Amino acid sequence: MDSQNLWDNINYYFKEFVLFKIQDVGITISHLAVAVIAILLSLLMSKLVRSTLQKQLFKKIEIDQGLEYALLRFIHYVILVVGVYIGLKSINIPLGALIGLFAVIGVGIGFGLQNLASNFISGLILLFERPVKIGDRLELNDVWGDVRQINLRTTLIETPDKISIILPNSRLLENEVINYSYGDPMIRLRIPVGIAYGSDCEKAADLLVQVALDNDRVLNDPKPKTWFREFGDSSLNFVLLCWIPNAANKYDITSELNHGIDRIFRENGVEIPFPQRDLHLRSARDILRFQEEKGD
Repeated sequence: MDSQNLWDNINYYFKEFVLFKIQDVGITISHLAVAVIAILLSLLMSKLVRSTLQKQLFKKIEIDQGLEYALLRFIHYVILVVGVYIGLKSINIPLGALIGLFAVIGVGIGFGLQNLASNFISGLILLFERPVKIGDRLELNDVWGDVRQINLRTTLIETPDKISIILPNSRLLENEVINYSYGDPMIRLRIPVGIAYGSDCEKAADLLVQVALDNDRVLNDPKPKTWFREFGDSSLNFVLLCWIPNAANKYDITSELNHGIDRIFRENGVEIPFPQRDLHLRSARDILRFQEEKGD
C-alpha cells in the first residue's frame, strides 16, 4: 500500500467513517476530536481568566475570600458550559437531541441519582446563597473545622488536626450547622463551674471574673460576668460568661480558663467538690431477718 492510499484510508476513517448517529446525524472521529478540543480549550480559558482575575483584580479590591471563591467557580462553570455547547454545535447535534439527552438524565435521576442531583443543587445554593463560604469555621455533629473547598457535589472541611473531611453538600443544608464565622466571628464562651456547699459564693464569682480578665485573649468589653445557675446535688453551680474575638480559638481559650480557675480556686481555698453519694448498709442479721419475714 503506497502512501497515497494510506492517507486516503486515514482521511476516510477520520472524516467520513460514522461511529454512531444521533437523530440521523453521523458522528465521526473528526467530530469527536473537535468537540474534545473545544472542551479542553474552554478549560484552559477558564484557568487563564480565573488566574488573571485573582492576580490583577481581586487582590487590588481586597474581596472577601468566600465571595472570591464563589465568583471564580461560577466563572469556571460558565466558561465550561459555553465550551461544551460550542463542542456539541461543532458536530451539528440538533437541539432536540440535547433535550432528549436531558430527558434521559432526568429519568436516571428519578430512578437512582437522587442523591447526586440533591448534592449538585445544594452545591449551587452554597456557592450563590453563601450560607457557608470558604474559610468559615463550622461545627456539624462531631465535625469541627474550616471550610477549604466547596465543589458542586461535596465540601471539604479541614479539622485543626489537619484531617480532611469530605461532606456531601446536602448535609450542610439539610442538617443543623453551627457557623462560627457567619457575620461577626466574636462569640461568648460559657464555662460551667461547681463549688462545694458552704463556700463563699460572692468570692467565687469574683475569682471567676478575675480569671477571665487576666486572660489576654478574652475581651474586656463586654465585661466578663457569672451566673449562679442552680443548687446541684453536690455543688453550687456557676457559669462564667466571657467574650472572645475569634471562634476559632474557642477550645484553646476554654482550656486556658479552666486551668486558671483550678489554680485560683486552690490559691484561695475554694473547693471544687467530688460527686457525693449516700450509702446505707445493712448488717447480716438484718438481712437474715428480712429474708425470714419474706419467706413467712
